[in-house]
Amino acid sequence: MTIVFLLACTQPEMGIVYQNERIPVTDMHLHTGEWEKIASRSKNFFAEIFPFPFNLDPESLTEQVLSAEGILGEMDSGGFSRTFLFAVYAPRSVGVTTNEWVIEQTQSNPQRLFGLASLAVENWEEEEEAQLQKLAAALEHPSMIGVKIAHPHQFFRMDDPAYYSIYNVAAQYDAPVYVHTGPSPFIGTSQEEPYINPNYLEEAISTHPETEFILGHLGFDFLNRQQKWLDDCLRLANTYSNVWLEPSALGSSTSDPDRVILLEAYQKIKEQGLVDRVIYGSDGPQRPGFIAEYLERNLYAMEQSGYTPAEVRQVLSENADRAFNLTPIVLSEETP
Repeated sequence: MTIVFLLACTQPEMGIVYQNERIPVTDMHLHTGEWEKIASRSKNFFAEIFPFPFNLDPESLTEQVLSAEGILGEMDSGGFSRTFLFAVYAPRSVGVTTNEWVIEQTQSNPQRLFGLASLAVENWEEEEEAQLQKLAAALEHPSMIGVKIAHPHQFFRMDDPAYYSIYNVAAQYDAPVYVHTGPSPFIGTSQEEPYINPNYLEEAISTHPETEFILGHLGFDFLNRQQKWLDDCLRLANTYSNVWLEPSALGSSTSDPDRVILLEAYQKIKEQGLVDRVIYGSDGPQRPGFIAEYLERNLYAMEQSGYTPAEVRQVLSENADRAFNLTPIVLSEETP
């Protein structure tokens, strides 16, 4: 496979080489945070999934890889020009990463680090207006360019109109909404279909045409490690122009050891003419080297599926630029 990672110490030298063309890379799905804000059950989860010797000191490793400094180092190692960091308000499962923390981390390098804001929904009937105001305040910051919600982690149904006001605020700020789809492997999440099946999101998508929806994980089942609602995600993208697709985590060495799951996804995306609707994300950083490794696995799947350099460029940077209204990345030179 003719893919080369270009490693350099300055942003203009970032990128990967695919079939003799240099292509910039944006990873729209990374996590930041503090060990003390991670839920106790999730701390145990991280300790179990880290390979030896990283599992010997999960606290130090997590603090290292989740910091802005650690993330920038991983970006440099993998050739990434931009990444988006997620705020998370999920105290019943993974914990909390506040909008304020994400904003602070993005300021380490605001040209390369951007953020997706979120909000707390535990006391929605009493706090809806206050939480929407907090979300709007976060989106006022120039580094905060989208919204992240996860129904199985936050325990509200995808088809519950009581929460549609979130999508109205997102539309006001031209902020795409990232939605977790499919079962989550984390303890403390809901596994009932109205919380994980992307078909339950269709009413919100159809009634909010001004809001951009990104279907995270392509409906993958992380519990049974199999495609679950990929075809449904593709149907929604084919039906609605405000739907995007994001292939994070489902192609990892753990979920897809034989490299067939991600390959099927990219093949179907290309066959259905949806390459211009895919926004690349990894769900990193997880552990040192993960985001570079996951990028390589996606490039392998795209090459095996016959993607041209122009199509790979769409997936890795141009679609994110369009969805989030970002200035396109210009590398110092387009060929190695």
